[in-house]
Amino acid sequence: MAITTVAMLGCMQLKHFIADYVLQPAWVLRGKGNFRMIGGHVHAGGHALGTVPALMLAGVGMTRVAILVLAEFLAHYLIDYGKVLLSSQHSRADATTRIYWAMHGADQLLHQLTYAALLFAALA
Repeated sequence: MAITTVAMLGCMQLKHFIADYVLQPAWVLRGKGNFRMIGGHVHAGGHALGTVPALMLAGVGMTRVAILVLAEFLAHYLIDYGKVLLSSQHSRADATTRIYWAMHGADQLLHQLTYAALLFAALA
């Protein structure tokens, strides 16, 4: 069980790095925070699909995988949407300000807590 949990976590972390830091072109970044633009949906969808290999390691049924993938999509989209809304209220927040790093850290913390919940739901 411990090996499966660590392997799942490793998959989630790799997926998170690739989807959040490697695969975000400008059109995806511009699309976050606007329900009518596709960028945020594509980004959250990439995260959701990237979660599938980790869930498959748990050996759960396809119905549970589908539910958890949908949960990952919704959680990721809403976390990013909230970050964009908060960021828009702090127009001077850039990578040199404390508020920028607090918002970035809160965003990442919420994503990591989502992964913990997904692991728990898959393994429970």
